[in-house]
Amino acid sequence: MTGPQAWAPERWAVRPTTLVRADGLGARLGCDLTLAVECFQPTGSFKYRAALNVARTVPQERIIAASSGNFGQALALACRVTGKRCTVVMPSTSARVKVDRVLSFGGEVDMVDVAATSRSDRVAQLAADDPSAYLASAYDDDLVIQGNASLGRELADCGPAFDCVVAPVGGGGLTAGLVLGLRERGAHSAVWGAEPALGNDAARSLRSGKIERNAAEPTTLADGARTLSLGERNWAILQHGLAGIVEVPEELIRAALISLMEEANVKCEPTGALALGAVLAEPARFANKRICCVVSGGSVDRAVLVAILSEGRAG
Repeated sequence: MTGPQAWAPERWAVRPTTLVRADGLGARLGCDLTLAVECFQPTGSFKYRAALNVARTVPQERIIAASSGNFGQALALACRVTGKRCTVVMPSTSARVKVDRVLSFGGEVDMVDVAATSRSDRVAQLAADDPSAYLASAYDDDLVIQGNASLGRELADCGPAFDCVVAPVGGGGLTAGLVLGLRERGAHSAVWGAEPALGNDAARSLRSGKIERNAAEPTTLADGARTLSLGERNWAILQHGLAGIVEVPEELIRAALISLMEEANVKCEPTGALALGAVLAEPARFANKRICCVVSGGSVDRAVLVAILSEGRAG
């Protein structure tokens, strides 16, 4: 279908998460494992929940945001179906597939070399040029957190309570939303964060009791977690709402991605594999429990995926 009907809002609603029982993988890891796969959202990740909530709620006609890709493409589509426009500041290292999808949904991409100018500085420059625009954070925004809370509510309503829900941590928008959504339903599932060991600012923050920052964007394979720090709004929820954070080494991010493909038939991006990577990193912590791992997104460059799979076979 082409033309205006192709972008009718009812065609682009948030989809219920896809729950996959991973019995074989769970048996190997010693737990009862369910995957909450967000790869089938309209833009391929959980970020669409947040972006659509932002675009529907704010009165501004233009939205400016920084994103490594998933929030950017989600915001571009959300703006298209709500009749708004957006500019997405993206690092020059962003996955090409994510840049192309922002453009395909009608978003404007502003590429930045983060070694010379931070994403936040570039967003500030654009905002100064257009004070009427709404500045949306991909994670440190109440509307973003509220949008992500819908996933927590779904997981609370899906059946017997999970002992633990494990999800990736970058800026903290997903885990903060999960905490709020589960609380809204009165669920007592422990929420665990999964963070790249190369960018462990959130784990350090929990240990110190205050927000810690990375000196530069982490070079982790999990590009969706290349944030400098947690957001202030997220920290207010996570410092008391998280059960803890598991720091996942790069080799286990790769191993988790391969396991998801080969043992659960789920294709995802490296950031989406972080939650399973946490279980691989600390299996004793999750042993004999009913676990839900959130597979947060599936947008991965073909070359990156081929390299990971080839390295896994070589190993």
